[in-house]
Formats: sequence, structure tokens, C-alpha cells
Amino acid sequence: MALNLDSVGKSGPPSERTWTSSDVLLYALGVGAGQADAAGELQFTTENSDGVALQVLPSFANMLGFGGGMSMVGDFDLSAVLHGEQAFELHRPLPAEGTARTVSTVAGIYDKGKAAVLVLESATTDAATGELLATVRNATFIRGAGGFGGARGPATEWAAPERAPDFSRSATIPPDQALLYRLTGDRNPLHSDPVFARKAGFDRPILHGMCTYGYTARILLHEACDSRVERFKAMSGRFASPVYPGDTITIEGWADGPTVLFRTRVGGNVAIDHGVLRRSG
Repeated sequence: MALNLDSVGKSGPPSERTWTSSDVLLYALGVGAGQADAAGELQFTTENSDGVALQVLPSFANMLGFGGGMSMVGDFDLSAVLHGEQAFELHRPLPAEGTARTVSTVAGIYDKGKAAVLVLESATTDAATGELLATVRNATFIRGAGGFGGARGPATEWAAPERAPDFSRSATIPPDQALLYRLTGDRNPLHSDPVFARKAGFDRPILHGMCTYGYTARILLHEACDSRVERFKAMSGRFASPVYPGDTITIEGWADGPTVLFRTRVGGNVAIDHGVLRRSG
């Protein structure tokens, strides 16, 4: 599986995405809004409730330039690709409808031996005004693409505080949640097709990593930001183990002023670790 190593540092052409309230509502449902209490998150799940203005979940920012930049590096078998890390920063709360322009840059390609790690960074602006809306960074493992003699990449330090979490909240993923979430734009058959999942090394389809990430971001919004989207500034996390539809996830957080460390667990396993949320006062 050949990688275009010369793509590092290069940017692709701008891509545009237009979204409406329907996209915002579908995404909110895709990451569990309203499941525990149908009337509890109406600001994210309805556009016509009395006295409730539609708001956009912060993690929707990751959807605006979804998938951009991969083609600059090469063509890959989807069964060899796994999401490794995801980070985003919001520069303002997202509008409920609009058109965004995203430019993706290949920030690095790292050699992990049996796999390569592709790091993409993107900047998303309002297509009408040029205002910066969000910046996104993601890392993707490409199995079988390593061994080219490149650098292994930077290491990051993270450790949970040696005290009980300041908050812990659980959510059970419905068995059909991946079928709903895929309608937001990620049609990778790893999350729906049992035959493809077995080819990729799983006994059954797994939940989208970005669905787990979205559940986590939504819960952090409520637990650490008082449900106020303007307080939610940035989030990063590393995917450590898969989540399956039907699993119960638990988000644990440790607050220290504007920084909240977090992790997402499934039983005794950690699904998202190295989690960092930045919030305003």
C-alpha cells in the first residue's frame, strides 16, 4: 500500500458543505441527544419548540470537512483504516444552517512499523464571510502501510488524576445506533456489514469512533459546560478500543479550571483516553 510521502505539508483544494437544521437535528440524534429524556435536550433535537432556539452540538464541527485530505496521500482499503485520534477547536458557536469551506493539510505521516499514521489538519471557514469557524486535527492508522523508515511521531503525556472523578455519567448505546449515525455521512461498512467487519478483524460491526466521540462531547457539554455551547472551546481524545452497539459507555472527568481531563470507558476497557476538554469560564 503505497503512501505519497511528498504530500506532507501540502493542502488540498477547498471543499464546501452546506447544512440545514435537518442535518443538525440528525447529528444530535445520531450521538444520543434525547435518548435518556426526550424533552431534556430540545435545544438540540427540535427547531420549533416554544421558547427554545435550535442550537448546534459543538462536535458537529467535525462533520463539516469530514473525509477531506485522504486522497492526497493515496488510495486505501477501508478494512485497513482505523481512526486513531480526533481533536477540534471551535472559534465561535456554529450556526444552525450555513455553508462552510474547508481546506485540509497533510500535517504528518508517521511510521509505526506495521502501520502508518496519517495526520490531517483542516481549517473550516464560513463560505460567505471567511470567518474561521473551526479547526480540526485527526490521526488515522493505516495498517500494512508502515515500514518506510520514517519518524514514529511525537509522544503525548497524559495521566488521570489520583482522585475520584469530579463527574461520571453513563449512557447505553442502542443496538441500532450505528445505522442511524451512518446517515450523518460516514457510510463505512465496518459499522453495518457483518462480512466487512470480519474482514477488518472484528466479530461484528463496531460503532463509529466518531459516534462514541460525539456521545462523549455531548455529555461533557452538559457535565462540564453547564449545557452552554459558548463555553465549549476545544476537545481532543485518542481512540483506544472499540465500542459496540448495545454497550454502555461511562464518561469520567476531572476538572481543573478551564481544563477538564476525561476518558470514556466500556466496562473495564478504555474506549477514549488522553481526553482533554477546554472550556471558558
